[in-house]
Amino acid sequence: MSLHALCRAVSPAIAACELSFIGREPIDVDRAVRQHADYVAALRALGVAVTELPALPEQPDSVFVEDTAVLFDELAVLTRPGADSRRAEVDAIAPAVQAVRAQVARIDAPGTLDGGDVLRIGRRVYVGLSRRSSPEAIAQLAEILAPYAYRVLAVPMRGCLHLKSAVTALSDDTVLLNPAWLDAAVFEDYLQIETAPDEPHAANVLRIGGRILMPSAFPATRAAIEDAGFAVTAVDVSELQKAEGAVTCCSLLFEGAPDGS
Repeated sequence: MSLHALCRAVSPAIAACELSFIGREPIDVDRAVRQHADYVAALRALGVAVTELPALPEQPDSVFVEDTAVLFDELAVLTRPGADSRRAEVDAIAPAVQAVRAQVARIDAPGTLDGGDVLRIGRRVYVGLSRRSSPEAIAQLAEILAPYAYRVLAVPMRGCLHLKSAVTALSDDTVLLNPAWLDAAVFEDYLQIETAPDEPHAANVLRIGGRILMPSAFPATRAAIEDAGFAVTAVDVSELQKAEGAVTCCSLLFEGAPDGS
């Protein structure tokens, strides 16, 4: 199957982004735009067909499209972000999502769900119990996915924004995680690679086929990933990291034809 991605340009208002676990620093918008362009270029170089959506000037966090929807092979699920300020992003992304998946479900109030809390590995769907994603929404997601034989598992976490801040998949049998932010025993069925102790934010990486896309700010963790046999492409996303984002956040990846077939 071919791999596609939906990406959205950086909002000029990104400096007003939501922050939960890091302090606010000045963000160089022009540099953030250049870094995002390099990120999109890296996706394309890795064989991903990218659809670029226009910036939303009224939505500071809108470059982080991952939080607005979760795309499965069979359907898409539009989320209901935990931050009130981000709810309008879902309606903005909906037409693009409906163009690539014929069947679209939606998380309803009072449930809240950020896509950054959803990690799919095969038929298992891990969902972080974070400040942004609630038990009500996880129950809704489980009901939505039940006809497709996915198993939804809630994951307690601590000290970070999203589940994928703490753990991502390098392959179907290997995960990269920061054990300080979750109970590593939840992922005992997988080979585990831990982030370097002085690189706590390094667990957020993007799996693209047999390669790994990750921030260039984490050389020690990169070395551990490469030592495990994975090929790595590194990109500078330092300005986006100031907005509590990283590499999974900036794209909605999906397989198959854009019409959802």
